[in-house]
Amino acid sequence: MEKAIIKYSSNVEIFLGDLVEVLFKKGYFGFMESALEYVDRVTFQIENELPQKKHYVTPDKLKKHGNYFVRLKGSKNTTWYVFFNKSRNRYLITYISNNHVASANFINAI
Repeated sequence: MEKAIIKYSSNVEIFLGDLVEVLFKKGYFGFMESALEYVDRVTFQIENELPQKKHYVTPDKLKKHGNYFVRLKGSKNTTWYVFFNKSRNRYLITYISNNHVASANFINAI
């Protein structure tokens, strides 16, 4: 089986870089290094679990974020929704959100 190729849109790369600072400044982590390790764990999950995870077809209301999404567990309170487009073993991550944002209520119901 061919290894999956996973790429990130520039918006997602910016989001992940900003996420470290947001997590630290909002007090979710006491040290910047801990926030960085958390984001590294999320990206590790994306790169190592995404091809095997159950892919959900994105509801029409959220198609602007990508054609498919998966759920990844970030912590006991946080689920990450990773939106992407795919072609065979190639994945383009187009958007990342979590269950704490208002738009996720629609996904949480699925």
